[in-house]
Amino acid sequence: MKNQKYFIILFALILSLSGCQLDIQNPNGPTDAQVLNSREGLITLSIGMKQYYSTSAIESLVITPGTSTRETKGITTFTNVLEIEAGGTALPTFNGNVLNLWARMYRVIGMADDLIANAPTVLAADAATKNAVLAHAYLFKAMAISGLATAFEQMPIQTDENGKATFVARKDALTAAISWLNEGTSLITATAPSAEFNTRVAGSNFSLADCLNAYNARLNMMTGDYAKALATANAVNLTTRSQFSYNTQSPNPIYQQILVSKNYAPRANFGLPASFIEAGDQRLSFYLSTPDVVVGGETLKTLAGFFNDITKPIPLYMPDEIRLIKAEALVRSGGSIPNAIAEINSVRTQTSGDLFGVHAGLPAYAGATDAASLLTEIYKQRSIELFMQGLRLEDSRRFGRPAPAVGVNPIPLTAERSRNFYPYPDQERLTNPNTPADPQI
Repeated sequence: MKNQKYFIILFALILSLSGCQLDIQNPNGPTDAQVLNSREGLITLSIGMKQYYSTSAIESLVITPGTSTRETKGITTFTNVLEIEAGGTALPTFNGNVLNLWARMYRVIGMADDLIANAPTVLAADAATKNAVLAHAYLFKAMAISGLATAFEQMPIQTDENGKATFVARKDALTAAISWLNEGTSLITATAPSAEFNTRVAGSNFSLADCLNAYNARLNMMTGDYAKALATANAVNLTTRSQFSYNTQSPNPIYQQILVSKNYAPRANFGLPASFIEAGDQRLSFYLSTPDVVVGGETLKTLAGFFNDITKPIPLYMPDEIRLIKAEALVRSGGSIPNAIAEINSVRTQTSGDLFGVHAGLPAYAGATDAASLLTEIYKQRSIELFMQGLRLEDSRRFGRPAPAVGVNPIPLTAERSRNFYPYPDQERLTNPNTPADPQI
């Protein structure tokens, strides 16, 4: 019997809770060949890839690095949760959360690779659907690489059936991901997505073109190409909304982990230094609610925002991230400081009109206008505006925030992050001889 992995993936996405996987095989289900060599199979796989990312991959990206950057606190006695909370060298290579982050992103990459390999042939007669399916696969492969680059120093950029994939440095991986995003944009610019793709795969509240540009801007900022980050950010239509949707059969995974399973809780003040919090910031009440609970001497909040209901949608990106990318690109490249401050103020002073209802309601920026001061302000605004979007660990490193001390366990709460990068999972090292040495911390 052939391994019917795609039937299992798609069936599990429909019938199971977030992150759960079915181990049974259905002898009446389609084989891999049937999925990958039929039009209907590729459309269904495209839907399944998006669904799997929205329920499993995003959970790992938000929760695990979010705990390392103090956005959330692990509050259960599960060993894997306590290890992430402690951080430092106390985080072992067999930690289940680290393995989930690694494995789930590669599940997405594997599905994307199969779509990229088969769509040109199977969908050759329908350029509008073919190009859209390919662009969508390039987007999600780049998103998965971005998630891996948030947490790991090196990674393979292609799956390998023999388990011996070659690792590349994270900047090289991000550069490859940017090329895929560019290719995706070129494909749908040449031929607009078909009505079938827009209806069945993209669905409502999902702009493929804007997602490609938004992630292109994000990844170029991560690699330090500020001109391209600014150019692609300027290409994003800030009046369109792109979000992952959920229902009772496919629930919001952060809601499940924090408000149902109660494995984590959000820290007060977004886990930031007290000096970063301004009186009257309306984002406090958007993201954080009551009742409060004190755990280990810390005051923890009840999570709100995008995560306090089983059906709450989660943004793929937020318009204010794009505005702050523009500000950061201008400051880091020596561009117009007045324009950078205008972008900062478009986030700070907003009181209405945000697509996702996130409004700071603060006065205009009145601080120093040197690059260092402006970058600190941008980091602060990113940390609050983009709370629990899976971005702070990358931001913390890029903005040069204080690194954790080596050899101190557990890492004290005064440290803004408890790891720089994660160790590679044992499962990868045991099967792949190309796995590099673990980072020191």
